[in-house]
Amino acid sequence: MTYAVEVKTVNNRYFKTTIKLPETAAFLEEDIERLLRQSLSRGTVSYVLRLKNVPANVLFDIDETALRGYMERLGRIGASVDINRVIDIGGLVYLPGILTPVLPDDKAAGKIREAVLGITRKALEKLKQMRAAEGAALAADLDCHCRAMRQDLEQIRSRNGIVLQEYRNRLKKRVDELLAEVKLELDEETLAREVAVFAERSDISEELARLESHLEQFDQSCQASEQAGRRLDFISQEMLREANTIASKASDSQIVRWVLDMKCRIDRIKEQVQNVE
Repeated sequence: MTYAVEVKTVNNRYFKTTIKLPETAAFLEEDIERLLRQSLSRGTVSYVLRLKNVPANVLFDIDETALRGYMERLGRIGASVDINRVIDIGGLVYLPGILTPVLPDDKAAGKIREAVLGITRKALEKLKQMRAAEGAALAADLDCHCRAMRQDLEQIRSRNGIVLQEYRNRLKKRVDELLAEVKLELDEETLAREVAVFAERSDISEELARLESHLEQFDQSCQASEQAGRRLDFISQEMLREANTIASKASDSQIVRWVLDMKCRIDRIKEQVQNVE
């Protein structure tokens, strides 16, 4: 007999398996499930075992007693209603209880277990090699997004100090224009108090610092040897939360545009980390 194993994985934030085995190897499902869990930790895993060049008597057995019983009963029924028809034996084998799977004995089961688990391990090693190559490309893509977000952060920091001064100038100019009509002058203390209120309400320094910290943790998790998929997923959610807060507090259109760019990149990161084990 020839055994063929096919293992496929698709994205999933959890671990889920689908195992399809022929009747003669159904007793291996628990062993195969254990192997899959030892080798993989995330994703939907599809495992299929096929048998080739297998003699029919190895897979199925015919219950001759049951088949003979069906034929005798059909013959009696035909004679009782005066119907003379040829009974197709080939069609009778599909009736319940005629074909039964051949279950291997202990010696045969041991040989099947050794062969199937052996090629399953080889298939899993090849799968892990392919996933490692894909992971390297994935890591490069994630690093590209993180570097771009750091550039946006630097631009936001440099712009943040200018925004406060621009707000002060706009406010002073507007108030001076209004007071000029009644020939009054703006109290500098009042202006400073209003600017201070605006500065406190729109201060995003803490959010920028936390977002920078999240990016550092993200890089460290990507470089770590242990499984990082769930951790990266959580960190990306925290990055999105900080970006939303910055967008809601910022009062400058240019900063908002940079934050929108970062949110697009974070959304891309959230999609990609679902592929990370």
